[in-house]
Amino acid sequence: MLYQRKSNPWIFSPQKRTLAPHLRLFCLPYAGGGASIYHPWSSDLAPAIEVCAIQLPGRENRFSELPYTNLTQLIETLAPILMPYLDIPFAFFGHSMGALISFELARYFQREAGIEPVYLFVSGHRAPHLARTHRPLHALPTADFIQELRQLNGTPEAVLQNDSLFELLLPVLRADFELCETYTYGAQNTLSCPILAIGGLQDSDISCDAIEGWREHTEGQFGRRFFPGDHFFLNQHRYYITRLIMHKVSQNTVCSQSCNQLRERVS
Repeated sequence: MLYQRKSNPWIFSPQKRTLAPHLRLFCLPYAGGGASIYHPWSSDLAPAIEVCAIQLPGRENRFSELPYTNLTQLIETLAPILMPYLDIPFAFFGHSMGALISFELARYFQREAGIEPVYLFVSGHRAPHLARTHRPLHALPTADFIQELRQLNGTPEAVLQNDSLFELLLPVLRADFELCETYTYGAQNTLSCPILAIGGLQDSDISCDAIEGWREHTEGQFGRRFFPGDHFFLNQHRYYITRLIMHKVSQNTVCSQSCNQLRERVS
């Protein structure tokens, strides 16, 4: 079960634990997704890692709010909200749209506060400096938009075939796609935190080379990992991805205080 942090609709966390966390893992959703995507992660990860799932406007309990269509505006709103939670080591994980948001959050904190995450995990998104290889989708006629969503395989077929249900979901999906498709990469100082880029071997939209391109965005350690599956391999391989995250953060020297505890809980 997720609980909403007091007076903060942006952050949902697992029920409170008795163990004080050594790391906060901020998890950012894919287009159309909400904080509930990361509900199971708290049981997969060590108690020393606090999952903080980000709830963007326009979905789930924030359904009545207008979703963002501009990434810069979203970052300028969200980053100051997260700042008070950066009192312990922190990391970002984002899938697809969430990877792009995570990257720009990391750059914001580097630029504005001189701090960086101990790890940046980017999943299912091409390196941000690379040009899109497909046409924009957010303004397509509804029938064409549905067909593109069906090919991505991230929206349940039952939702796509239910006109009334899909009409409720359509505005946030269009907004999220617009946010990604109108994004313009701007150069700044390269991150120094390690980056792990994750991709799907059968992802027709994001190639292995596009995942490899993330190497250019850190002066620190870079790794890549591929899993069988299409663009939403995340749903099939959650257990292995969360284990991979634990392994990586437990090796990080910034988290040395909790390394032993993390390893004990993984074993």
